[in-house]
Amino acid sequence: MVERTCLECSEKVVGRIDKKFCSDYCRNAYNNKVNKESKNLIRNTNNRLRKNYNILSKLNISGKTKVTRRKLFDNGFDFQFFTSIYKTKTGNTYFYVYDEGYLALENEVYLLIKRG
Repeated sequence: MVERTCLECSEKVVGRIDKKFCSDYCRNAYNNKVNKESKNLIRNTNNRLRKNYNILSKLNISGKTKVTRRKLFDNGFDFQFFTSIYKTKTGNTYFYVYDEGYLALENEVYLLIKRG
């Protein structure tokens, strides 16, 4: 019989034939290392979405507000991060971060709206 060793700490593994780790701690540590890059991407994307959502919520108190592109930028808004796009029959394109949306108007002015 071949002696198996833990993929994380190289200790002897006892138990089922398909067991790869000596403990739950080693299994979790190993998987956290393996998934670190993808978890960082997801965490960073979620942080950007959360920041954009908070900015839109803060600036759109009434549920329908006009703001300048500069004001959005000054607050740290990142136009590359949104959760959905809605195109109207008239050709307007609304970008949403969850239920907070914005529509580009003329002269770098944006209409902020809340869906719901």
